[in-house]
Amino acid sequence: MIRFEIPGMTCGGCARSVTTAIQGIDAQAKVEIDIPGKSVCVESRADRNSLIEAIREAGYEARTA
Repeated sequence: MIRFEIPGMTCGGCARSVTTAIQGIDAQAKVEIDIPGKSVCVESRADRNSLIEAIREAGYEARTA
């Protein structure tokens, strides 16, 4: 499981956007969102860089925690 910090994720709408972006590259990805902690844990077959790029394309900065 990979944990990403997403500083701009502040609400449920943001969380949905991030989840949709991740599942857009791996529909089977397991996504656990922590809005107060501004982070997401992802279990996916996609590599770390692909996940970061998908999150960034959704409009959010992402970095591994």
